[in-house]
Amino acid sequence: MSGSDAVLAVAHAGVFAVSLILIRIDIRDHRLPDAIVLPASLGLAALLALAAVTAGDAEPLGRAAAGGLGLFAFYFALRGLFPSGLGGGDVKLAALLGQLLGLHGWTDLAAGAAAAFVLGGIHATVMLATGRASRDTHIAFGPWMIVGAWAGLLA
Repeated sequence: MSGSDAVLAVAHAGVFAVSLILIRIDIRDHRLPDAIVLPASLGLAALLALAAVTAGDAEPLGRAAAGGLGLFAFYFALRGLFPSGLGGGDVKLAALLGQLLGLHGWTDLAAGAAAAFVLGGIHATVMLATGRASRDTHIAFGPWMIVGAWAGLLA
């Protein structure tokens, strides 16, 4: 395993660990703490920069940065259009997940972003159909963003 591969493995393991923590918190408390999301985003960016330097290839770093900024901008716009539908934590989480997905390519970014909405929609539909939720029930979306992102990488 090259030095760049080792750094990328650490980056993936770190995002995976943070993902598990954030899923638990968002399901329980309906929030995605800045104290976790922001350092994770910056840490991922730093690890990706180190991997780029180690590999001598900045193209994946640029794609990751564009993915992070792009998904952040998309969620920021959605929050502006539907303020009760998404929280600020979801918008910040999009930057982290966009970096991860963008690193792997545009197809993975699109698949991971779309999967979040498909999985979240299925969950909400089942909750409504079984009477476990109403139209006014707050359903955490962060877990679906995270599961969708990882599913996008596995697709």
